[in-house]
Amino acid sequence: MKGDAAATCSGLAGAAENAVRIDTAAMQAPSPIAVAERGPTPAARITPANPEFCKVIGRIEPSDPTAPPIRFQVNLPVEWNGRSLQYGGGGFNGVLITGLALPPASPFGAAAPLARGFVTYGTDSGHETKPGEPPQLFSLNDEAFENFAHKSYKKVRDAAVAVMVRAYGNPPAKLYFMGSSEGGREGLTMAQRYPDDFDGIFARVPVINWVGLQHAGTKAGLATMGDGWIRPAQIEFVAKAVLAACDKADGSEDSIVQDPVGCKAKFRAETLRCAAGQSGDECLTDAQIAAVNALHSTYKFPFPLANGLDDYPGWGVSGENIPAFGPTGGWKSWWLGTAPPAQPPAPGNGIAWVYGAGGMAYVFARDPKLDVTKYKPEDYKQRVLEVSQLMDSTNPDLGRFAARGGKLVILENMADYAQSPYAGIRYFENVQRALGKEKTAGFARLYTAPGVDHVGSGAPANVDMLDVLVDWVENGKAPGNLEVIEQKVEAPAFETLRSLPLCQWPAWPRYKAGPATQAASFSCAP
Repeated sequence: MKGDAAATCSGLAGAAENAVRIDTAAMQAPSPIAVAERGPTPAARITPANPEFCKVIGRIEPSDPTAPPIRFQVNLPVEWNGRSLQYGGGGFNGVLITGLALPPASPFGAAAPLARGFVTYGTDSGHETKPGEPPQLFSLNDEAFENFAHKSYKKVRDAAVAVMVRAYGNPPAKLYFMGSSEGGREGLTMAQRYPDDFDGIFARVPVINWVGLQHAGTKAGLATMGDGWIRPAQIEFVAKAVLAACDKADGSEDSIVQDPVGCKAKFRAETLRCAAGQSGDECLTDAQIAAVNALHSTYKFPFPLANGLDDYPGWGVSGENIPAFGPTGGWKSWWLGTAPPAQPPAPGNGIAWVYGAGGMAYVFARDPKLDVTKYKPEDYKQRVLEVSQLMDSTNPDLGRFAARGGKLVILENMADYAQSPYAGIRYFENVQRALGKEKTAGFARLYTAPGVDHVGSGAPANVDMLDVLVDWVENGKAPGNLEVIEQKVEAPAFETLRSLPLCQWPAWPRYKAGPATQAASFSCAP
């Protein structure tokens, strides 16, 4: 491509337009792949190899002097392929996304986007979370919260394009966005609010009905207070019961529930009730059954939110016992933690309680001393609606995004306990209702991965979605059913354990019986 990032790098620092400031710009030497002993997720253990590039650190100054700036990083490769990739964030953000990691769902040994010639960039979304602070503290400032909701991603996108023009002499020919969880919400936000800005978007496990998630997660946490809390050994008991009820339905006993929708309809926690006078790890009490049903059931609001939604779908079944480490895992990681919910949230609590209870206090009530057990959304209706308009990426009208040739891929992991995969499934179906199935098929795909947790553990979950997007956007090759692999990190190599087809919604992977002398194969069958 035209231009020379190495030659222009040192001259990029200084003031730019629209309150943008470039603090530093310096060339970075090539670096080899590195694999850490441990990490919060399997992918986080990997620092991919990167080429020589210009590392640009900048900020966008706020209008409100009490609000923090928006920090961003842009990485300019010496050998540019004319494309750019914006990375999404996670949780409540507050950490600078560097754009140097593997993108969501990427195979562990794949080349990083920067190494493929993409300009990559990310942001902290307009605030920095300091150790010991609640992650929602920033939301007490209106501008900081609006930046988190959507404004920062647009501002940083435009600032990054301006940096590319200065470095190379021209803007990118194609722009991509990839994000997971909160980053997945950001991707759908860009398609809905700024449909002209990106050519291809990948949203994995997007927390699109954000207000609903915070309320439903808090409700499920409240159900585990006192006698409702489920002990770690009981989690194993429930997980085995789910597999006993549903694992063999696909014709093979492989510890993956390959029809989680059917299993959710079939499994009943009441079948695990303790007999009179009985207790222990091999049964559930009435309070514990009520807690499980609270997790699985729909949360209903007393009034409609943005885009007419007034509920949040319950969570599904399977993967309850995926081992917990950071955001990796099932019930223990996200729902139950190692101790019953506390006020304020304690380190041993499940992540959903830390996020939800903190959200009730700082985002909706804006009262750090709120007693969450007494919170009612109707008492804060105006604020709940205001937040929903800002945060809920649930607008199904993607007509402008489709009209300009944008392509969207959504991936829902069906053993996800950070957010309900059924929220994303419902959103995709609402897009189909709004635009028609034929038109939707021309620009959007939804995939569902059975047995996979929020961050990609538990079952096959790795696939190069960046290649999928590029092929669709630039070559007109619409993706069909894909193959995902499950990988184990064995530094410095990566072992492939098994593979499954990644099926377009609403199909599920099915075992296809072959000759007796051959192993059974997989297919996508409705």
